[in-house]
Amino acid sequence: MNRARILILAAAVIALGSTAVLNVTNANEPDSGDVKTVAWYVANIKEARAQNQTCHDNPNLQGSENCVNALHALEITFKGGN
Repeated sequence: MNRARILILAAAVIALGSTAVLNVTNANEPDSGDVKTVAWYVANIKEARAQNQTCHDNPNLQGSENCVNALHALEITFKGGN
């Protein structure tokens, strides 16, 4: 019986810990529900440039999905998609 309680407690601690890590990881993204795709940024190049400038100005955002996607879209656009 004691072993089962320890296992349940350990599982609860792991679940709470992983939730906390996910929250800290997503803290750099201002609105993680508003992530734009690379395709969207390719179709909206002015927004990609603006997002890239925002990412350049704030190094804490550089790893966010929007920063990565905007930069990738700009690279595709300027390289001609090859």
